[in-house]
Amino acid sequence: MPGELWDQAGDFVVTQREQHLLMAENEALQQRHQSDAAQLQQLHALQLENQQLRNLNALPQRSEFTTQLVEILYAELDVFKRKVLVTKGKESGISMGQVVMDDAGIVGQVTRVYPSISEVTLITEKDHVVPVQVLRNGLRTIVFGAGDTSQLSLRYMPVGADVLEGDVLVTSGIDGLYPAGVPVARVTEIVRDPAYPFARAICVPIGGVDNHRHLLVLSRQLEYPVRPEQISESRIAGKSDKSGKVK
Repeated sequence: MPGELWDQAGDFVVTQREQHLLMAENEALQQRHQSDAAQLQQLHALQLENQQLRNLNALPQRSEFTTQLVEILYAELDVFKRKVLVTKGKESGISMGQVVMDDAGIVGQVTRVYPSISEVTLITEKDHVVPVQVLRNGLRTIVFGAGDTSQLSLRYMPVGADVLEGDVLVTSGIDGLYPAGVPVARVTEIVRDPAYPFARAICVPIGGVDNHRHLLVLSRQLEYPVRPEQISESRIAGKSDKSGKVK
C-alpha cells in the first residue's frame, strides 16, 4: 500500500508538471499567433498602400499639369465637415484651389494653405460643387456634396434630362476649377417626383474619398480671363447715345 501511494503521488506530480508545461506552451503559441496575425495585417495594409502608390505613379501625365505626392496627416474631427490636412504646404509650392485626386478620380480641392501643411476640402463636403458632364452624352451639370462620405447629388435637373443610372460623371473643365475629363462620380439613382419641377440624381464618388493615405495634388490650371462684370440693361440704356450706340 505505501508503495502504491508513493507511485500515485509521483504520477500526480509528473502529470501536474506536464499540464503546467502544456499550458505555458499553449499560452506562448497563442501570443505568437496574435503577433503573427498583427504582422500579417500590417503586411496586408502595406501591400495595399504600395499598390495604391504604384497606381498613382502609373497615372498618365498631362503636359499642362504637374503633380505632387502628399500624405494625409489629420482628418477633421467634426463629423459634419469633410476635410483633411495633408503634408506639404506653401513651402512646397502648394496653393489654394489646386485639385487633389487619387488613382481613381477627384477627391477634393485645396482650400487653405499653411507653411508646411494644407487643408483639403473633400468633394463630399456639404454643398461643395464640382462642374461635371455626363460621359455618355456630354450633358453639362453640377454635382453637389451631401455631407456624407458615400454620397453626392445632382440637383435642379429638368425632369426630362438625359441622365441614367450607371452614368459616369467626369469634370467638365468649365470655370477653370478642375481639369477636364477626370472621373468624379457614378449615378446610382434617379429621383423624379411629379410634384416638383426638377429631378434629382444620387451619386457615389469614384475616387477613394475615405480610402487612402496618399494623394496627388495637381498644379493649377492656366489662369482664365476674368469673367466680365454683368451690366444691367438700365445701365446700358443710360450710357447709350442718341444713335442707339453704347458709349
